[in-house]
Amino acid sequence: MQQSPMIHSSDHLIEIFNGLFATTHNTLLVCGGSEPVYRPAETGVEPARIEFAYGYYSSALHEIAHWCLAGERRRKLVDYGYWYHEDGRPAELQAEFEKVEIKPQALEWVFSAAASSRFRVSLDNLDGTPHDEARFRGNLVRQAREFVTGGLPERGELFMRALLENYSRDMSQDYFSLDQL
Repeated sequence: MQQSPMIHSSDHLIEIFNGLFATTHNTLLVCGGSEPVYRPAETGVEPARIEFAYGYYSSALHEIAHWCLAGERRRKLVDYGYWYHEDGRPAELQAEFEKVEIKPQALEWVFSAAASSRFRVSLDNLDGTPHDEARFRGNLVRQAREFVTGGLPERGELFMRALLENYSRDMSQDYFSLDQL
């Protein structure tokens, strides 16, 4: 019997995330505008906010991955204190971008697999210096497998388990190979 396709709603992700972390971590997932941004909590005023772009499901998963990887000190800084250079980066900046994006994108891929959602690699540099996409993809495969076999960060594990439960999935299959990208 064939299952009907799942509908992946950013509202559903908001519900799952906020149900897990609004109280325990004083953090909300919210739909933002054209650029995603993390805004730390203002003591006694507002909770931290993970704002994802345009209501896109994949943007929400990616921004959640960044939050799950960020340590306590980084979660006190706007966008975790990371730099971001617009599209059109030269080779040296693109290499640095790819280096810091391996773990968030690998964790996003784990979340996508848990939610039965398609994952798309993002080198985020359409107008910049050409890059070695095959190397980046290989690094993503290695990191995703390392997360699955070696364990996810604590908040990432909680979120992945909630996705598995909500989407009636299991992680017994190998979702993390180059042919899956």
